[in-house]
Amino acid sequence: MTPYAAPVRDFRFVLEELLEHGSLGLPGFEETSPDLVEAVLEEAAKLAGDVWAPLNASGDRQGCTRRQDGSVSVPDGFIEAYCAYAEGGWNGIGVSEARGGQGLPEVVASSVQEMLHGANMALGLCPMLTAGAIEALAHHGSEAQQATYLPKLVEGTWTGTMNLTEPQAGSDLSKVRTRAVPCPEGEGDHYRLSGQKIYITWGEHDAAENILHLVLARTPDAPEGNRGISLFLVPKFLVNDDGSLGERNDVTCASIEHKLGIHGSPTCTLSFGENAGAIGYLVGEQGRGLNHMFTMMNEARHKVGVQGIGVAERACQHAFAYALDRVQGKRPAHRGGGECTISDHLDVRRMLLSMRARTDALRALALYCAAQLDVARHAAEESDRQAAQARAEVLIPVVKAFSTDQAVEIASLGVQVHGGMGFIEETGAAQLLRDARIAPIYEGTNGIQALDLAGRKLQRDGGRALGGLIDEVEGTARALYAAPGLSPLGEALAAGAADLTAALAVLLEQGSDPERGPDAIQAYATPFLSLAGHVLCAWQMGRAALAATAARQAGSEDPERPDPFYAAKLASADFAIRQWLPEGRAQRAVIEAGMESLVAFEPGAR
Repeated sequence: MTPYAAPVRDFRFVLEELLEHGSLGLPGFEETSPDLVEAVLEEAAKLAGDVWAPLNASGDRQGCTRRQDGSVSVPDGFIEAYCAYAEGGWNGIGVSEARGGQGLPEVVASSVQEMLHGANMALGLCPMLTAGAIEALAHHGSEAQQATYLPKLVEGTWTGTMNLTEPQAGSDLSKVRTRAVPCPEGEGDHYRLSGQKIYITWGEHDAAENILHLVLARTPDAPEGNRGISLFLVPKFLVNDDGSLGERNDVTCASIEHKLGIHGSPTCTLSFGENAGAIGYLVGEQGRGLNHMFTMMNEARHKVGVQGIGVAERACQHAFAYALDRVQGKRPAHRGGGECTISDHLDVRRMLLSMRARTDALRALALYCAAQLDVARHAAEESDRQAAQARAEVLIPVVKAFSTDQAVEIASLGVQVHGGMGFIEETGAAQLLRDARIAPIYEGTNGIQALDLAGRKLQRDGGRALGGLIDEVEGTARALYAAPGLSPLGEALAAGAADLTAALAVLLEQGSDPERGPDAIQAYATPFLSLAGHVLCAWQMGRAALAATAARQAGSEDPERPDPFYAAKLASADFAIRQWLPEGRAQRAVIEAGMESLVAFEPGAR
């Protein structure tokens, strides 16, 4: 597999030239300078490229092993790579200094996470879930729970998991059956849990001292449905009063899944309470487990989008390296003739530029969303925090779903660039496609993300937060139209904004209908999210075109020898806005075609 090199300059372009390091001006980041951010990116790139990336292919081949006692070993080198990550303080990069972290902005943490997922997605899943556990406990855990568990999670000595799914309860968590019975008076304030959870990422492993499972379960007197679900913390090893590890809890790994991809990540079936019952501690309020878990899931959903972008970036690097090396065919006579690499063929160039433009656009949108999270958490004014939070809540389902869908397409294009060699495991292109394929499924399938956007986020505020984003898209279109040489991009972006506005109006009108509203939201949610993703990504590439043009003008570069970085950014922007955006704009026609065929369709009919 081609070595992975983290795209540090691309991150700096987004952080410095598109976002203008806006997060560094927020309260709490006074000591964080652009130079420090650059140093962090450089060091993270070394960890990703030198330590994590070389294990990606070998981890895929070896996979994880479950022993007879239920313990699980991860692939060779994974423990050492995880320890290098934890010992370097990377696990706490986005955690406040008050909790023992580095206290860096979310935009920086997200940049580092993309590097690690691009280097080794299977290994990157472990700290991604731990970050979610930190968020859940920081927001909803008691002072005692935070004091006992957060320091170890932040430093990475212990890892965290999220336990939602059961064999009979997939996306419909109201069907959860795992039970949590209060212990008798005098035994303690804990509960005894029994039940089974499936698809638990890094649910059992030997890379950390302890694993903290956050588990959804029902107490005996809980009502049916979502309101009866509570959240419990169930340690693999119980923790003594002095902070040392005690006896093994009654939670075991019953099996590990044999999956299409991410073979280096142990996906476990966990059994709670095969004996006396697994000891667990209530987190937050009883009956509000789903609300508390969504704190963890929102953190994870943004990071899953970032994860998809990381794999897309590696697929780009892999495909470009192969295309520049593979000699096949001849150039047309008007371009010099003679044998050439496949990178000279325009159809291959179309695939390569499509991969690169999409990846650049997805990264810019994900980091823009991370910047909004920074504002929502740290801005001095409450009104600014609320506006940024509303904007982030609209963007997160787009970042999660659109980025991961596109990552699968980008990785698939990478296989196509390789031709027959892409279908052969030894080249590594196939692994990236296999690994990327899980991301549209977990942390809420992409259909659920679309329903969250169309049904909950847009209906509750009448589309105001998204409307504010569309206003900014239109502003960028006007700036492009006025810039020399960029007016075609402005015209195309304005057309995309008009399509999104029209589709939003249809969704709001039909979605609010008392009778047919739920059907309309179900029918239009996925095409609407695709349209929104295309337009918002094109917006970011429009901003990139303006920034690249300004940088070239400020540098007074030699027109005969333009800076290849900015020339590449302009090429990506042109492709994204004029050739990729039209694919998304077609979703307006899909929405306006109506839902009658979906309503009439009977899957069981022959």
